[in-house]
Amino acid sequence: MYKTSQAMETETSGLRPAVAGLIEKAYDKLEASDAASAMAALEEALKIDFDNPEVKYGLKCLNWWLENTKRLAEFRDPYDKGGFILSQVRSYYGFLERFPESYDRCQYAVRRYVYSTALSYFQNLLGDGVNQHDPDLLLQVGRCYKGVGNYEDALKYLEQAARFKREDAETLAELADVNALLAENRAAKALFREAFFLDPQKIELRSMESELLIRLCRRVEDLGYSGNELSEWMPVYGYLFGVFSVKRELKPVELGRLKASIFALESEIRSSPDQNSLLKPRLLNRYFWLIDHYENTRDDTSLVEETMLKIKIIDPAVYERYIK
Repeated sequence: MYKTSQAMETETSGLRPAVAGLIEKAYDKLEASDAASAMAALEEALKIDFDNPEVKYGLKCLNWWLENTKRLAEFRDPYDKGGFILSQVRSYYGFLERFPESYDRCQYAVRRYVYSTALSYFQNLLGDGVNQHDPDLLLQVGRCYKGVGNYEDALKYLEQAARFKREDAETLAELADVNALLAENRAAKALFREAFFLDPQKIELRSMESELLIRLCRRVEDLGYSGNELSEWMPVYGYLFGVFSVKRELKPVELGRLKASIFALESEIRSSPDQNSLLKPRLLNRYFWLIDHYENTRDDTSLVEETMLKIKIIDPAVYERYIK
């Protein structure tokens, strides 16, 4: 997850003027997709100040991308080239975890470089509109526009993708993130809630840029969750903290699927207690959806009480936070 350029403060203050200038030049070149010039500027800065941590950090990040995208030459189709670049993003996040600190200005420049490079391949496929109904291409283009900071175009393509991929968690999460970045918070909250209900594991939290989700993610991390557990608990605490506060009425077929899903999860928790760390938050989230339905439709209050009791049994701490 990255800060917007406006939120960044320069991290080169206090350095030798020549080194600071070369670092900034490298970032500017990287944002312009000129990786060779960016590398040359960083190498020149290293000669002046061999122990500079930001220079070494920038070189390692850029080298990682140059090494891991050497296989691009093996692909002939532009879609495969762009897709291959984006497929490396998750591995790159893993690489970044090795470092005790991060330089946001560097990561912003790297992000612009990666997504603008991928976008150049996808744009060639858009052409005169022949592929405008390809949901996977629309999703990739939307992700790239978000990555380079063009949120208006990102919204346009992600909305088109979502029309075809209404039950795809990744697409809805990307659309939610862009809505939040454009200060459309009501739409963002509703879409994030839908996405996390569908499949928390398909949402790459580290690629989300909006403060709305970043703040929530940090709060849930502070509770001790990480990895797959973090993803599963995000909608639970998003609901409890009032972030995923925009709700909608369920259609009859959706209610039927929700109840079937709850029954299946309850059975799975009983038969596979070793998986409870992931199953429990997923079940709790579905209980919340069911309670909302009962309250919206003003069904028998005993149904709400019955579901509340299930929450209390499965997780007393969540129950106590819910009733406060």
